[in-house]
Amino acid sequence: MNVIPLSALDLMAAAGLVILLAVLSMVLQLGLGKRILIAAFRTTVQLLLIGYVLKTLFERAQLVWVLLLAMIMLSVAGYEVMARQKRSFSGLWGYGLGTLSMFISSFTIALFVLLAVINVDPWYTPQYAIPLLGMLLGNTMTGVALSLDRLTQGAWEKRGMIEARLILGEDWRTAIGEIVREAIRVGLMPMINAMAAAGIVSLPGMMTGQILGGSPPLEAVKYQILIMFMIAAGTGFAGMGATWLGARHLFDDRQRLRLDRLREQ
Repeated sequence: MNVIPLSALDLMAAAGLVILLAVLSMVLQLGLGKRILIAAFRTTVQLLLIGYVLKTLFERAQLVWVLLLAMIMLSVAGYEVMARQKRSFSGLWGYGLGTLSMFISSFTIALFVLLAVINVDPWYTPQYAIPLLGMLLGNTMTGVALSLDRLTQGAWEKRGMIEARLILGEDWRTAIGEIVREAIRVGLMPMINAMAAAGIVSLPGMMTGQILGGSPPLEAVKYQILIMFMIAAGTGFAGMGATWLGARHLFDDRQRLRLDRLREQ
């Protein structure tokens, strides 16, 4: 079965729904109308650009170009993690913390799947490497951002309790331990909910795309299970790593709470 092509008119019809949503937002004074339109415009431009980039990349499958695109994706994801927090770490920590955790987690898992599970040759084949890494980074980015936001907000709101526990002789791990665990739980919850609802409440994006593209449903299901397991592991490992490193950075060598290392967005 061939994919039914979409014309510009088809996309304009779908865009009309988003415009209607923005208008309703303005009428109801939700303050989201402009943001909806900007987000829709960014989506269109960004996806069209990446479409042309991937078309060129697929025609010239070279490792250097795949790695360059992967690093650009990681860089943007790191910025988005920082931008989504109400209070982020200042300096290089604000950007580097999420970026480093996503790099270690997402790239390691993507390599493992490409080499040991799918066993694609060469391993950097862009038709596999870029979509897998993109889905990993997109979901891991959300989990890490939620975890770090809950960590910094929790530390700020409960600074009195943390300092009291430090005065009583507890080390930094124990003093902030419950906040760290809650931050990790918050970061993992969207992925847990997505896995619990998959196949009953929703048909995940990759599976839907493969089915629309003509793949056998059971083969599409297998790939979707693989992707969801990858995303769950990537989100969990990155969230745990980023939260632990962030919590450690909130204390100095003398185990004093250093909220001056945070800045409000």
